[in-house]
Order: sequence, then C-alpha cells, then structure tokens
Amino acid sequence: MRQSPNPPTISGGAIVKGAVVLGAAAVVSKLLGTMQKIPLQNVAGDSVFGIYNAVYPLYTLILFLATAGFPIAVSRFVAEERARGSAAGALGVLKMALALSIATGLSCFVLLYFGAGILASWIGNGQTEAALRSVSFALFFVPVMATLRGYFQGLGDMAPTGVSQVAEQLIRVAVMVALLIAFVQAGASDAEIAAGATFGSAAGALAGLIVMSVYWRSHRKKEKRLYSDDSGTMRAGEAGRVGYRRFIAYAFPVCLGSIVLPMLTLADTFTVPRLLMQSGYGEAEAMRQFGLYNHGLPLVQLVAMIVSSMSVALVPAISEAKARGALAEVRRSAAASLRLTWLIGLAASAGMAVTAVPLNVMFYKDAAGSVTMMILACTTAFSVVQIVSAAILQGLGAERAAAYHLLAAAAVKVGLNLWLVPLWGIEGAAVSAIAAYATAAGLNMIRLKGFPFGRLSWRDFAMKPLLSTLVMAIVTAAVVFAADLLVANVFPDLSYRWRQTAVAIVSVGCGASVFGVMLFRTGAISATELAAVPKLGTKLLRILRKWRILPN
Repeated sequence: MRQSPNPPTISGGAIVKGAVVLGAAAVVSKLLGTMQKIPLQNVAGDSVFGIYNAVYPLYTLILFLATAGFPIAVSRFVAEERARGSAAGALGVLKMALALSIATGLSCFVLLYFGAGILASWIGNGQTEAALRSVSFALFFVPVMATLRGYFQGLGDMAPTGVSQVAEQLIRVAVMVALLIAFVQAGASDAEIAAGATFGSAAGALAGLIVMSVYWRSHRKKEKRLYSDDSGTMRAGEAGRVGYRRFIAYAFPVCLGSIVLPMLTLADTFTVPRLLMQSGYGEAEAMRQFGLYNHGLPLVQLVAMIVSSMSVALVPAISEAKARGALAEVRRSAAASLRLTWLIGLAASAGMAVTAVPLNVMFYKDAAGSVTMMILACTTAFSVVQIVSAAILQGLGAERAAAYHLLAAAAVKVGLNLWLVPLWGIEGAAVSAIAAYATAAGLNMIRLKGFPFGRLSWRDFAMKPLLSTLVMAIVTAAVVFAADLLVANVFPDLSYRWRQTAVAIVSVGCGASVFGVMLFRTGAISATELAAVPKLGTKLLRILRKWRILPN
C-alpha cells in the first residue's frame, strides 16, 4: 500500500475541538442518563428503582471488563500508525481489536446471562435475576461500538464518538420509558418492569453501533480515494507491527484502571449498609441511609464524565506527539489539560458544596443527606485531576502506573470505610471517598514528575484558582440566601421543591459567572490563552474588554 506523503497529525486545534465535541456529548448523554431515573422512580416506585440500581453497577463493572481498555488502546496505536503514514497499519490495529472485543463481549454475555441466578444470590435479591439477563444483551453491541470509537479517536475525529453517545442515550431512555409505561399498565411484576427498564441499555447500544457503522462506511470510501490500494489488503509487516501481545499488554492495565471506579461503587454497596447495621441501624434504615449517601454521586459523576470524555482526545494526541519526538508539544498539552481540569474541578466542588441543599431538594424532594452531599462535592476536584493525569500517563506509555494508583485508592476507600462508617455513618463514607480520590490524583501527579514537564507555577495552579474559588463560594452562598427569601416572598404559593429548584438554577448560574470573571481578573486565564481558542477566543476577548473584565 502506498504511504501517505503527508502523514496526518493531531493538531492542538484538533485537541480543543475534540475536547469540546466530547464534552458537549458527555453533558447531553449524562443528563439523559440522570433524567431517566426520574420517570423510573415516579412511574414504577421505589422497589423497581432499587432493583435497577442494584443491577446497573454490576453490569457497568462487567461492561468495563469487556470494553474499557479497547478504545484507548486502539486510539493510541492507530494514532502512532497514522503518524508513520501507515493507514494499513491503523486498519490492522482495528481488525485485531475487533476480534478481541467480539470475543470478550460474547464471553461476558455468557457470564452475565447464564450466571444471572448466581449473581442475584450474591446481591441478595432474586428479583434482580431477570434484569441481569435483560441487560446482558447490550454486550453483543457495546464492544464493537467502543472499538470503532477508539479508531476514530486515534484519527483525531471525535464527532463519531460524540454523536453515537447521544444517539445511544436517546434510544436507551426512549425504550426504557416506553417499556416502563407498557409493563406498568399491563400489571407486570416489579422484576419484569425492572427487566424492561434495563433492556433500554441493549437498545441504546445497538443504536450507537448503527451510528458508528455509518461513520465507518463513509470513512472507508474516503480512504479508498486517498490510497491506490483500495482492496483493504496490507503488507504483513505493517499489519503485524502492533501484535496481539503488545495490544493486550497496553489495554489490560487501562481496563484494570477503568474498572476501579465501578469497583469503588460496589465496595460501598457491599460495605456501607452492613457497617451501618453493625452500628445499630435496622436493615430498612441502613438502606435509606445508603440511599441518602448516593444523592451526591450523580452530580460528581456528571462532572467526572464530562472531563473523562474530554480527556479521550489527549491519549492519541500525546502518543502521536511522543512518537514524533515533539516533547515540547507533549508538555504544552499536558500542562494546559491539567490546569483546565483543576479549574473545572475546583469550581464544581465549591459550587456543589455551597448549593447542596437546593440541589438536593430539586433532585430528591427534601434536604435529607445534604451534609453528606457537601462532603462528597469535594471529591470532584481530585476525581477530575485523577482522570486527566491518568490519561496523560496512558498517552506516555505509563498506563500501569495509573492502574496501580487507582488500586491503591480502592484499598484506601475500603479501609477507611471500615474505620469511619461505624464512627460517622454516611459522612464517614463520604470522607473516605475524598481520601481515595486524593490518593489516586496525588500518586499520578508524583509519577508525572518523572517526565520532563518542567515546574508548574504555584501562582497559576493554586493561588489564583483558589482565590477565584473562594470569591465564587462567598457570592454563591449569598445568592442562595437572597434568592430563597426573594422567591418565597414573590411566589408564596410555590411549593418548597419548586422554590429550591429556582434557587439552585439561579445560584449555580451566578456562581459560574462569578468564577469565570474572577479567573480573568486574577490572571488565572490570560488573554493570550483565550485568544488561542479557535473561532471563539477573539470574539470573547472583544466582549470581555468591552465590559472591562479584561484590560484593553
């Protein structure tokens, strides 16, 4: 096959564009995933909601085992092959990954479908068996979809991943709600209703795979026009450059690292309720307390999901720059990504902590568990730094370190749960979560010091962002107090939940605006950095200078 005379590279602009695309898709997808829980609980009741939440973390763990390492591994090796100008080598990586992903997907389907009875007994609820079998069908489609996403990410094209994520969630929610209503009206049992709800995951995965297949066909047509050999055959040397052993050696630690987050969730599931009961709570009250503990997790996971999707663009970009020997480019990408992530994490942590009460009432009807939500909010900053620093380590070939650091975090979580939950209840579990994510993020940053990144500025990474965060927190707290009084007086007949919903929306919006202004006023983000943002940067500069947020 003829080599491309100008091997495609992933530019800094492509990283920004890819991060924006995946970040936007993550917001839409996660919002859809969160919103689906509202009709599930309201239509089917708490019993079905409990079955669904018992099954889904286990399914997520098995799904990550089947697919987690493939997109990142594929994106890395495809980026390297394309940097060498070998489209054939990139295609060889894809074919090899597809064979592996199909095999793992089928194996995990057999495990989940035929082992549903055993798994249900481990959960301690036989009603989960039908839902486990229902959700297992998603494993036919997700591995192939994830592998194709990794291929396009390796090309620096994040649009297919973003579009397929949104399509997957839309169909998933639509099918879930449709089956939910149909089964409830038909008088089905709770187990059958939950199984119908979980089947939405399989339908969504099929929709996502169809979208990826459309993108793949379009891509292959373009490739055939670019290269003289349009038969798809490859030279043996090119196809075999990335062998199965090397691919698995890279994908497995990434997979190991990826499954730690659901493992942390399962660790809470199997430890916190039991520890609460040992502390004197009855079974029903222990489960209610565990439900309160989970109030803050969806919001933390929303921010983490956004940053995780944005970080996907980093792995192939850093791998490609490293392959070309462009160390200065690697340093710039890593430093800028870590700085942006730290700013997002600080703002999200402080904002969620200050607005915990109105957010809690808005999503869960009352303010119970707000203190725990405030504590859990602090995990956001460490969580997002861990995600991006792990992505940088993966791009640099130190994927094993990221996995080991997450395993250390999991050990910290379990150990502190055993100590703190009997002492402080669910607040103890929240404190142990902070310690776990701080451990993983800290270990990643220590490992990154072994690479030639240069010294990070204390003023840029700590003092200026922390000052901006403090001002934002004070202003947001004042807005929460004032908005609550204002809404109560202007709309006295408004229910408490709707009143707090209005307070939450207004205070979050004001807090985000204040934080953005403070970043520019303190110099945490410079005019030069903003001007580097394609298309949007120059326009924003004019507006900010017109409003005197930035000096002329």
